[in-house]
Amino acid sequence: MQDFGFIVVGLVLLILGGSWLLKTAVALSLRLNIPKIVIGMTVVSFATSAPELIVSVKAALDGFPDLALGNVVGSNIANIGLVLGITVILGTIDVKKSFYTTDWPVMMIASVLFFVFIFFDHEIQRYEGVIMLIFLCAFLIYLLRFQKPAVEDEAPEDDVLLPNYKTALFLIIGGIALWGGSELLISGAVGMATSFGVTERVIAITVVSVGTSIPELAASIIAVVKKEKAISLGNLLGSNIFNILAVLGITSIITPIKAVDLGLLNNDIFWMLGISLLLLPLVFFPKKMSLGKWEGILLLAVYVSFVYVTIQ
Repeated sequence: MQDFGFIVVGLVLLILGGSWLLKTAVALSLRLNIPKIVIGMTVVSFATSAPELIVSVKAALDGFPDLALGNVVGSNIANIGLVLGITVILGTIDVKKSFYTTDWPVMMIASVLFFVFIFFDHEIQRYEGVIMLIFLCAFLIYLLRFQKPAVEDEAPEDDVLLPNYKTALFLIIGGIALWGGSELLISGAVGMATSFGVTERVIAITVVSVGTSIPELAASIIAVVKKEKAISLGNLLGSNIFNILAVLGITSIITPIKAVDLGLLNNDIFWMLGISLLLLPLVFFPKKMSLGKWEGILLLAVYVSFVYVTIQ
């Protein structure tokens, strides 16, 4: 029970810390007169990936690489199967052209790159992490030059110019919350895995990954309840792109990540690739460029099946 408590408190601290860091990042960017389009694509994306990044780096450095890998793979599956599934069950969303011109192809390239890097030698080396970051930078530059209209501000309500003392305060308490949250989450996850007799990978791919997807899920449900525009598919796919290229890229540069539990390579990574591929036909059939209730039920069913197979 104590381990579960650590996980819950750790996740709360990570979510709060990420939110505070996001406020700080946006406020600093506005103070430095960085264009809003750049803030939405870089600053906001990196800040919202901060919890996953902190957890993955800390887990890898502490000798729990399966937590680092499982967190990212599980989050990517949850973003599509759980978050998107529930969102489109609650309300139909229209898919923009950028889905098939930019977002989905880049997500698939990043996913395949990750697969190639880890599947054959079971490890992401430092130079492979560098390649991931270079690809991410190239993607961002392409978006800035050619796809500006396709980029949406994930959190327009956070675009506030804060006083200097508040910016510093949010930065400090956000950093402390992220650090403390990662410590508690990893301690709880390892303890729970031990007490239940399962591997860290299973806990990471289910409990931890769902926890780090809670902000996206909460934002989606609130948007639907308020009858506002639901969270865009592009932002969810963008989150998956950042999870692979930024989180795993930076983590593997700090310390190479080796898969210990090969269930990640024999099972989880194929689910991630499969649910990502499934999105393409769902967007075009039966109703072109739209996702609704039945597509959501299918995505949610795939996610539940994945969790069931993983914990068996």
